Amino acid sequence: MEKILIIDDDPEICNVISRLVKLLGHDAQSAHTLEKGLWLALNNDVDIIFLDLQFPEGNGLDILPELIRSPSFPEVIIITGSGVAAAELAFKYGAWDYVQKPFLPEEITLPLSRALQYRKEKETAASPVPLKRPDIIGNSPAINSCIEAVARSAATDASVLITGETGTGKELFARAIHANSKRSQNNFIVVDCGALPETLVESILFGYEKGAFTGADKGREGLIAQADGGTIFLDEIGELPYSTQKAFLRTIQERRIRPIGARQESPVDFRLVAATNRDLEEMVNKGTFREDLLFRIRAIEIKLPPLRDRTDDIREITIQKIQRLCQQYDIGIKGISQDFLETLQDQAWPGNVRELVNVLEYSLASAGNDPVLIPKHIPHQYRAASLRKASSEVGQNDDLSAEKSSPEIISKTLAQYREENLNRIERLYLVRLQEQVGADRHKASTISGLSKSQLYALLKKHDLAGFKG
Repeated sequence: MEKILIIDDDPEICNVISRLVKLLGHDAQSAHTLEKGLWLALNNDVDIIFLDLQFPEGNGLDILPELIRSPSFPEVIIITGSGVAAAELAFKYGAWDYVQKPFLPEEITLPLSRALQYRKEKETAASPVPLKRPDIIGNSPAINSCIEAVARSAATDASVLITGETGTGKELFARAIHANSKRSQNNFIVVDCGALPETLVESILFGYEKGAFTGADKGREGLIAQADGGTIFLDEIGELPYSTQKAFLRTIQERRIRPIGARQESPVDFRLVAATNRDLEEMVNKGTFREDLLFRIRAIEIKLPPLRDRTDDIREITIQKIQRLCQQYDIGIKGISQDFLETLQDQAWPGNVRELVNVLEYSLASAGNDPVLIPKHIPHQYRAASLRKASSEVGQNDDLSAEKSSPEIISKTLAQYREENLNRIERLYLVRLQEQVGADRHKASTISGLSKSQLYALLKKHDLAGFKG
């Protein structure tokens, strides 16, 4: 028996849908608050969820991502009285369908039956082949959503547009799409559109015949032709000259190319994956990118999250990259201290994963023969940023002169509050002390006024690396 969950603050709506669901032979549960609805989804097997968007305590969209990722991965049908705009936003979060209030019985039963049929087909489908993703590291919800999109893209030949900030790994995802597709045994051709000289773009992409222009003493195959049977990856497609976009659009539509100087077109079979860190829709509005080309390259879109939105992955990325770099440089595997990881997690990473890898390479070089990576091996500007953040947090939590009292202070005894903030101050002091004296334990003991045993006891208490000497 399929299990349906209805989350709506209106008991009458819940009763109506519940009766319809039971008449169809399914089990129904109701929740009148977002909190209870989320709890039921997380603690029960649920096939379909009907979710209202307007609640006294908030918006249903706030819990939609968690509902979709709940253990039974239910399909979510939105109930809305706010019109198509709200439903469109819900679709971006992954909703299955929507029902407009007020509704007729068939407007409930039709999307319900379709969603249940979809789930049955998924259950009876052949077991999926494990996705090849050797260079894509991380298991945060944000990156897993992109991995699922890679799997869906690899099963088709549709054009894919990968968007995201510089350094988020757009080429890695393009390679993963190719590696998991039926074209994986053929060429994967990379074209950096930003590096193409405008006067040579068409000859590089389409190729040319002997004698096509001065200096063409022999013909040359274009990059598109080299991708025949495989995948062509146009990195930074927003940099493709406007004058070339029309010719490329025709090639995508017709799957035929005509090298410069050739009399006839030739068929070519390729899969297109493009990437950009620019807003192509804004470029369309400004007249610098063709709207019809955007439609063609964006059959499927994968939006990669910046590293700051998936800080849970920094630990795994760091561990794996350090291991690979140690092997690459033929040095012994190094340990990684907790404070080293915490310093990395404190950063904003405007350059994303690429910037993180550069910092890890610097840290390895800085460490030399040291067996464990600690914050002092990280470039000073990153350590300073981490200290500023720690100092800010201590100030915010220990501001006894603030006019507004904090709920955290009210909920704790004075002794508890004093102990908690003492620990924060102790740790911040030790981190700054290490920044100042490096590994010199004698100097650290002299400045701090602590004996060596007291110093080491505090370092151990706060899980910080010890001093040498």
